[in-house]
Amino acid sequence: MTLPGLRAIRASDPWPATPANRADDQPGDRRRRSDVPPRTWAEALDDLEDDARSAERTLAGASPDEIAAWGRRSTDWVPPSGLGPLPDDLRERAARLLQHQLAVAEALVEGITQSRRQRDLAARMSQSPSRPVSSFIDRPV
Repeated sequence: MTLPGLRAIRASDPWPATPANRADDQPGDRRRRSDVPPRTWAEALDDLEDDARSAERTLAGASPDEIAAWGRRSTDWVPPSGLGPLPDDLRERAARLLQHQLAVAEALVEGITQSRRQRDLAARMSQSPSRPVSSFIDRPV
């Protein structure tokens, strides 16, 4: 499925795929977010960037059913506790990340909508007869 919104996201990607912020790093290159909660705001932002990239990868190569499943499996983000306020030097990065997340979310909604339309159309087509059938009413004249 090709989504115009996704092409726009890729064209303005503020995070080049570098080992410092790529989700598919080799094991041991950095902590795994499922194992340990972030200890710093930089780690928390790394995790959020990884999530946005994961959503982009899903949108780029997924079937309509996989895209629709994203809407059902998303969970609300809970800010990490104990990190204090976001440091001033990370505010610009966080603002760029927010814009990127919003663009991905918009593309995701577009993908889900297209997926549902395709599903509904396919359902209507499968319920209709495969070819027109003649109908006759037998009445005396």
